[in-house]
Amino acid sequence: MSEVYAARRTRLREYCNAGGSAAALVSRPANVRYLAGAAPHGAVLLLGKTEDLLVCAGPMADRPTQERPDEALRVQTLPGAGGGDPAVAAAGLAARQGADSLAVEEHHLTVARHRALGSVAPRLRLANLGGAVEQLRVVKDEEEISCLRIGAEIADQALGELLESILVGRTERHLALELERRLVDHGADGPAFPTSVATGPNAGRPGHRPTDRRVEEGDFLSVCLGATYRGYRCEIGRTFVIGTAPADWQVELYDLVFAAQRAGRESLVPGAACRDVDRAARQVVDSAGYTEGLTALTGHGVGLEIDEDPQLSPAAMGKLDACVPVTVEPGVHLPGRGGVRIDDTLVVRPEADGGPELLTITTKELLAL
Repeated sequence: MSEVYAARRTRLREYCNAGGSAAALVSRPANVRYLAGAAPHGAVLLLGKTEDLLVCAGPMADRPTQERPDEALRVQTLPGAGGGDPAVAAAGLAARQGADSLAVEEHHLTVARHRALGSVAPRLRLANLGGAVEQLRVVKDEEEISCLRIGAEIADQALGELLESILVGRTERHLALELERRLVDHGADGPAFPTSVATGPNAGRPGHRPTDRRVEEGDFLSVCLGATYRGYRCEIGRTFVIGTAPADWQVELYDLVFAAQRAGRESLVPGAACRDVDRAARQVVDSAGYTEGLTALTGHGVGLEIDEDPQLSPAAMGKLDACVPVTVEPGVHLPGRGGVRIDDTLVVRPEADGGPELLTITTKELLAL
């Protein structure tokens, strides 16, 4: 992987040089990991004029193997118990390497930290790196996609096991904790985000935090979870009915969301406008008169963070490229009644390669559990 990280740093260096910056300071943890192979707590990456350095506040020797950085990258450990601020130290190192300008991630730095950089190297011109690294991260290589694929398999397995257990009488909170334990048991680093389990009137509510409400017969049960594997995060969401045949209104709502989700999935082709993917799913729900119950966006990119570019929303700009993993997750929530959410992680692929690759494969049939 060393050559992969080196190639990523080279691409960023070319971007910085084209913008007139001799060096760059990367501080956002996911971006540090993308370029260096690891992101120890508080560490920053300096793309220097003469040498690239991973600057850390503490020693690397006691860190787990999976947190070790690219072997070709030199690690600079700050002296002293407190270690100091790696970003401030990196700015000083850039100045000593002879750089006259330093591109920084202003969207990640606090005002106080930005001022400290200027104080330690007053002759260093600070420029804004913006979201350059985030844009490099959008298109994934096959190694990254492999990590997402394994994470999706783990999430599918954890969800499948839960569905085989007795659910009636158990709380949303208990079920969420059990799912997160199962993710780790099957090899995940941990959950990709706080697991959402929602029952009855809570079902289908985006971002629902589990409560002590107990599962009852006739409930909709919506579950949204994800696994992190080697730093990469995937997402899956499903909705079921508990204990009995679904009511007519539940079947109607489920079929509607399923049709919207399928329309979104089928729109995932290289070159498709992000807003058009959202529109394909959204117009299915709009035409049935459920506009007010719709979620704000149809999906988003995933990777080292669970919510990355691109955004599949009505105001989204840009187009999809091949090898971009995204979620497609339309949902409808009816206040006081509940709702449906269906969520998959897929990879955009050209039609010649079979079209979008579905990573999360748990059935989307409306099951009565």
